[in-house]
Amino acid sequence: MTDAPTKDDLKNKLTEEQYAIACGEGTERAFSNPLNNEKRPGLYKCVGCGETLFISNHKYDSGSGWPSFDRPASDDALGTKTDNKFGMTRTEVHCAKCGSHMGHVFPDGPRETTGLRYCINGAVLDFQPDE
Repeated sequence: MTDAPTKDDLKNKLTEEQYAIACGEGTERAFSNPLNNEKRPGLYKCVGCGETLFISNHKYDSGSGWPSFDRPASDDALGTKTDNKFGMTRTEVHCAKCGSHMGHVFPDGPRETTGLRYCINGAVLDFQPDE
């Protein structure tokens, strides 16, 4: 396993929007990223370090405007922390390897699976379709 990229590495590698989300805990506009409508099978990887974070089998249309998943690719793919911005308490999710901000997880996902909704910024995901 290689070392995680530094913020300087990410600043040189990512677009301005990707960097603002990954390192500044920003958010893209709802319904603005094509990955929200992506239906092909494949893997969703972190743009910062390439770690697999989500699998297409766990993606669903939440209607929120952001790519949504009911679980991460593995138990150790993501880290969490409490986010108290904007007068509300949410659970932020970030790449466990490089720390890039991904989005938030909410307890309003599909009841028939995990009950969780990982609401993720598509700009910080690199989709790798199955061949």
